[in-house]
Amino acid sequence: MSDLTGLRAVITGGGSGIGLATGLLMASRGARVAVLDLAPTGVPAPLMGFQADVADETSIHDAVLSAAGALGGIDILVNNAGVGAAGTIADHLDEEWLRVLNVNVLGVVRTTRAALPYLRESEAASIVNLCSIAATAGLPRRALYSASKGAVLSLTLAMSADHVGEGIRVNCVNPGTVDTPWVGRLLDAADDPESERAALEARQPTGRLVTADEVAAAIAYLAGPSAGSVTGTALAVDGGMSGLRVRPAPSRSERPLRP
Repeated sequence: MSDLTGLRAVITGGGSGIGLATGLLMASRGARVAVLDLAPTGVPAPLMGFQADVADETSIHDAVLSAAGALGGIDILVNNAGVGAAGTIADHLDEEWLRVLNVNVLGVVRTTRAALPYLRESEAASIVNLCSIAATAGLPRRALYSASKGAVLSLTLAMSADHVGEGIRVNCVNPGTVDTPWVGRLLDAADDPESERAALEARQPTGRLVTADEVAAAIAYLAGPSAGSVTGTALAVDGGMSGLRVRPAPSRSERPLRP
């Protein structure tokens, strides 16, 4: 496919996981892609890597400026950078709340604010924010993370309303549990990694984790011209978790005998 030919994309958190998968997919479809990351060394060609910290105003402003200069402008912004948090509201002090919200919410604000002058000059401007199923479903031990992603969902709608008149579409993708290095680290830290992985797989009706490539495909769709009439939308890529209530498969002893 070459549906993104000629478009210029900036992706935060693009050094690994969903961000890297998105960058490679967009590049394969003809886009020129700059990835912003805390450690962009080793980003494969044809992607261009720029060091940036979305939690720091000066850092992200300078990185967006450099990326826009290298690309000759910006048509697509993917706000992918984020951090996780596990626990109830009793498990984190204010400092941790402020750290996560600073990255997951204000990181979107800072990066978008820096990119807006370039997006306003584009004839095919699009922003895709990385949200989560945690924004719409109550998940255990995800209070802080869910609050941050709930804010991203609301922010996406508000941004879409604010900028639709400028020709800038704004949408978000709500992944379920994605098989990324971050999830891998969480599993490694669990008392029983195999059981924890099985539990994460079982809570998605498809019975498996979402892949980074599947989320990247959704991002590329929303960012591209095929979604020209799509704005203010949250696209779930969660194996049916947000909407389906399927019964677990019966054990062999529970299956009816065939005549």
